[in-house]
Amino acid sequence: MDRNRRQFLITGSALVSSGLISPLSSLAQQKGAETKKAEPQKEEKEEEVSTNEDLMREHGVLNRILLVYDEVLRRIHTKQDFDPAVIGSAAGLIKSFIEDYHEKLEENYLFPRFEKAGKMIELTVNLRAQHAMGRRITEHLMASAKSKDKAAMAQPLEQFIRMYRPHEAREDTVLFPAFHQIVSRHEYDALGEEFEGIERKTFGGDGFDMAVDKVTQLEKQLSIYDLSQFTPNVPL
Repeated sequence: MDRNRRQFLITGSALVSSGLISPLSSLAQQKGAETKKAEPQKEEKEEEVSTNEDLMREHGVLNRILLVYDEVLRRIHTKQDFDPAVIGSAAGLIKSFIEDYHEKLEENYLFPRFEKAGKMIELTVNLRAQHAMGRRITEHLMASAKSKDKAAMAQPLEQFIRMYRPHEAREDTVLFPAFHQIVSRHEYDALGEEFEGIERKTFGGDGFDMAVDKVTQLEKQLSIYDLSQFTPNVPL
């Protein structure tokens, strides 16, 4: 037995010195490193967006479109030139991303749950009414842009901005935070996943990223993309 053990040790040493074992060991180490490297990428890809975060960042897109509306309205009042197609594109984005998608999520998934729970019913009634009025204003703006009637854009722009600033602020600070109180954690998480699926099905990809790209182009077209220009020059 001692002789066999010595023979095994001698043979093993020869294999190591000849290099037959090292490549196999290196291959195993390489595969292990590749597995570790792939794991963070997988986690990053599967990162989820919560229900409220999803809705509130869509409000961020709405706010940036309101800035476009603000700038066009300023140019109308100061008689400065602008391309009416900008309003056509901005109103089209409001229709496709805000009215036909974002607001439908609120109307189909949030408002009914509040109403069933008997909570914030007056608020949801007002929010629904403002959604309906917003769609009428958007149709008017798209028609004005098509006819290139700049003067006809002023009043609907003012009405839309005045209505939607408090509208989205009330949702962000009252409705969305209260949503946690009327649904379970499991239902809340499940809705976030469902919203993501609806978004990808509706837009054929990440609708939020697509909307951000579009509004960025509109801001650049109006020369309001540079954030520093909004910083007041106030002497200290």
